[in-house]
Formats: sequence, C-alpha cells, structure tokens
Amino acid sequence: MILGVDVGPTNTDAVLLDGDRAVRAVKVPSLAGDAVGSLAAAVGALPAELRSRATQLAVGLRVAARAVREQDGLARVGVLRIGGAAADAVRPLFGWPAALRDSVCAGTANVRGGGGLDPRDSIPLDRDAVARFGAELAGRAEAFAVTAVYSPVDGGQEREAAEILRAEAGPDVTVLLSSDVGTLGLIARENATVLDAALSVLVARVSDELTAALPGLGLAPGAAVLVTRSDGTLMSLEYLRRQPGLSLGSGPACTIRGAGLLAGIGDAVVADIGERRARVGALTGGYPQEAGPGERIGGVPVTLRFPDLIMVRADAHRELAEAADRMRPAAGRLPLILVGGGAGGVPGAELAGFDLVRPEHGGVAGAFGAAASPVGGQCERIVRRGPGRRLDAVRDEVRDLARAGAVRAGADPRRVRTHAEPDLPVPYLPGALLLRARAVGPPLPL
Repeated sequence: MILGVDVGPTNTDAVLLDGDRAVRAVKVPSLAGDAVGSLAAAVGALPAELRSRATQLAVGLRVAARAVREQDGLARVGVLRIGGAAADAVRPLFGWPAALRDSVCAGTANVRGGGGLDPRDSIPLDRDAVARFGAELAGRAEAFAVTAVYSPVDGGQEREAAEILRAEAGPDVTVLLSSDVGTLGLIARENATVLDAALSVLVARVSDELTAALPGLGLAPGAAVLVTRSDGTLMSLEYLRRQPGLSLGSGPACTIRGAGLLAGIGDAVVADIGERRARVGALTGGYPQEAGPGERIGGVPVTLRFPDLIMVRADAHRELAEAADRMRPAAGRLPLILVGGGAGGVPGAELAGFDLVRPEHGGVAGAFGAAASPVGGQCERIVRRGPGRRLDAVRDEVRDLARAGAVRAGADPRRVRTHAEPDLPVPYLPGALLLRARAVGPPLPL
C-alpha cells in the first residue's frame, strides 16, 4: 500500500491506496506550527493493520510556503553574484518586499567573473573577492546563494566559488547554486536560489524531525519517504534539502492532480473549496497547468514552476464561476472538478457552463494526489543555433539530464519515462533556443 498525507493549515488528510484504489481516508485537525506532529496524528488515525502494509509515504509539506508568507524560520543568507560590471544594473534582492529582504539578507556582493553561451566569452572568477566575502560573513550567514551569469550553460564558476566560501565560512555551511535551479534569467534565478538558501535550515530541521518520527508511524520496515513538489510530482527528502523552493506550490499542485485522478479525468478545471477561500486551477494531461512568466512567491519574482491559480472567497460562487471560466485550458465545455471540504456546498446553478464532478474522497484530494504521483525530474538548456550545431544531440542530452534528475529525486532508474517539451526561442538572445524536458517514474521499490 501507499500512504499519502497532506498537511494543511487547518486539517491534515491521510489516505491509504491499494494500487489506485483508496481503502481508507481520514481528516484530523492540524497542530499549529507542527507539521510532523500533524502528520503523525493523521497516520495514527488509520488502522494499524493497514498502515503496517504501507511501503511508501508521500507527504505534502507546506512549511516552506508558510515560512515565506509569514517570514518565520528563514535563514540569514549571504548573496553572491558572479558577473561584475556586466551584472550590476540591478542589485541583488532588488524588488523584494523590504521586510522579507531584511529578514533574509546577511550581505551581498557582486564579484568579477561569469560566462557566456560560448566558452570563449568567459571571464575569470575573482577568487580573492569571493574569499573576502566568505570571511566577512563567517558566523553571520547561515547559508550562501551563488548566482553567476550564464551558469545554466556552465556552472563551473559557481562550484569554484562554493569551495572558496566553505573554506572561509566553514565546511558545513550550506551553499546553494543557481545552476541547479536552471533557467537563464539572472534576477529570477538568483531570487529562487536565495529563497532556497533561506529555507534550507527550516527544511533540514523538518526533514530530520520526519525521519526521526518514522519508526513510530507503524509503516512497513524500510518504507520510502517522498515529499510533493510544485509540478505535481514527488522527490526524496535529500532532494528537498537541496532545492526547498520546489515544494513552495506543492499543496495546490497535488490537490489539482489528485482531483483529476479521483475523477479519472486528464483535462479539466479544478476548484479546491476550503473553509474561507477557493483555489481554481487547470489540469492538462493529468498535471497542473503552469503559471506563465512573472510568477511571484511572497512578492519575489522567481523562475520556479508553479501551478496557475486564481484565488476567490469560498462563498463567492459567482466569482468562482468567473475564475473557472478564465482558467479553461481549452475552448468548449469542460468538466469542473470540485474538491475540498466545501465542495458539497457549491450550487450547480452558479456553474451552469461546466459539467460538474464531485468525486468520492474529494475532501482528501491533496493526500490522494501525493500518494498517486510519480517521482519527477526536469532539465532546461540554452543553445545557440548555427551551422554544424546538432540540436537533436543536445535534445537527447537534455532528456538524459531530466532522467538523471528524476533518479536523483528517488525514481526507479529502470522505469523512468522522459518527455521533451517544445523548443522555445529566447527573445533577448537572437538565434538561441530554450530546450526543456521532463521525466517521471515510480519510486525505487523496497
């Protein structure tokens, strides 16, 4: 069996799946500020004989989103940019809400270095400046975020800077690199890396607490533990430690995916009706539709993949209908899947333009989505078109890297499937293409 748990702000839901069939579901009140305690309470409400057969635990943890929203539990971060004069038009953390910036920033520096689409455009890293920055923040910064110009093309200077920072600030200090985040845009990539670093201490603590609590949950010996991420897939606890920001939109993502799985529908509009608010999203091909460019988390523009959502009051049924209409992924009449604790109170007359679906166990759609989702990985690569450039070979490499990412996140390497997404032109780089691929697979078996 697979056990899925969704730790929400008000309630924590748990569901046990036998194959793709829910055999038991529970909903218990969440414990304020205690995600692991809430999880343990929900799991403990399930019959001991059933949970003893669970070989996998998939958890929707919303601690990262809460920490950013409430500016609580965030680490102090040293923000290092590698680009020098070529990257000084906008200072680090520009545009952040002042209170969030002040709670996170331990210091910033922009040092000489950085690369380009062509290795010949690379500028040597100013190692001495990096060492001075690390020494200055030793003991004051709990983590470092390193972002270099064009590092998604070549992350060597970021890795070099990380070694210097650890030598100056201590070998155990957390250093996160923007080349692991992916996309080319410097500012949004830097912001995502800083958020990762700010969340690193909190996520490490919660991961340790969850690991320590496992023996008391009564699961099958050696049960795998995975957590949800913002694209509707799963990742290991170790992967979460490296990129905490991947969990920021995981709550709504798993609810949208779970709604589709419960209804047996791959393309639909989904409304999650809570006590005070409703979140409306779209399901395309069984996964949440992504928000477009310009997504913000806590007021910070980032490059993370995040579900496209519209928020309305739960009792504003006309607003709900308008939001559902705006969220249609395609023209024509589509199903509208209603889930969440308040789904039964939405009158059908207000939503006459949709085929309404209220699936069984819709009140625990997030937990179902967590339990039934695969492990995921992704990769993005910028390339320049030109004579002799074999794009097919680069596309194969991007798919291989996406597959490797899924395996690092906990997928069974023998069963990973890859999917290349359409190539996209890069508007500010003539002749350049953004190549993207995704990979999904079931977790490693016991």
